[in-house]
Amino acid sequence: MTQSIPYWHVDAFSAKPFGGNQAAVMVLDEWLPDDVLVSIGAENLFAETAFVVRDSMGKADWELRWCTPTYEIALCGHATLAAAKAIWATRRSSASALRFQTKSGELVVSASSDGWLHMDFPAEPASALAQGAGLDPQRTATELAAALSLPEAGVLFLGQNRMDLLVHVTNDAFEQLQKNDAAVAAFAVRGVIVTAEASSRVPQDAGPVDFVSRFFGPRFGISEDPVTGSAHCALAPYWAAKLGKDRLVAWQASDRGGLLRLENRPADGRVTISGQATVVMEGRLGD
Repeated sequence: MTQSIPYWHVDAFSAKPFGGNQAAVMVLDEWLPDDVLVSIGAENLFAETAFVVRDSMGKADWELRWCTPTYEIALCGHATLAAAKAIWATRRSSASALRFQTKSGELVVSASSDGWLHMDFPAEPASALAQGAGLDPQRTATELAAALSLPEAGVLFLGQNRMDLLVHVTNDAFEQLQKNDAAVAAFAVRGVIVTAEASSRVPQDAGPVDFVSRFFGPRFGISEDPVTGSAHCALAPYWAAKLGKDRLVAWQASDRGGLLRLENRPADGRVTISGQATVVMEGRLGD
């Protein structure tokens, strides 16, 4: 590589270092070849690397793409949060809101004075699996329960949206969960979201939360994602309907963990996903 690319390591959905979800953010002068972007994602070894280029077409402020260690993906929440944090932290913009042009359309991130960042994302509700929908409901439930070491009786809801499987389980089943990466990767989806109302994994300083979740994406090189913003495009409308309220607080119960504030917006089919972010280090890739 002959050029030197600025690089930031950001912990998204965390107010302090070493929590939340790690993302690399790289600001490019112009787009590199697709295979190079994926190779950089593999070199970084984070769940996602965000690449941003100033939008020369006038459609938005920046163009934004995301790569896992093995693939480019169509939507990523935590790396969008990280990209906005890096742009503001390095004074590349003084605007109170940033518009990103992406493969999932325009995404807007705004900042408030309390340090929280707010992402305007499309809702991705999950519909209950039905015969003829591509996955057999009974077989899928049985195979998922086995892949996650869950009793089938512990699965309360099984649904699918454009990207993921959504599995609502009992609180006890959530505590017992033990995944098998190869078995989870056999499902032809981006990932599997497992959610419950409560978990002992929520730290006391997180405060009260409405629900918890975990996200597994071994098919795309992510054994477990620490905090998955885009998964809450499905979780927000699901739990809003279950709990009868559109403002929610969520905890993603990975080892690193992360706190999210959510607003389900059924009137316009969008979800506001809010979190904090911390720049941990900066450097350069290449000569």
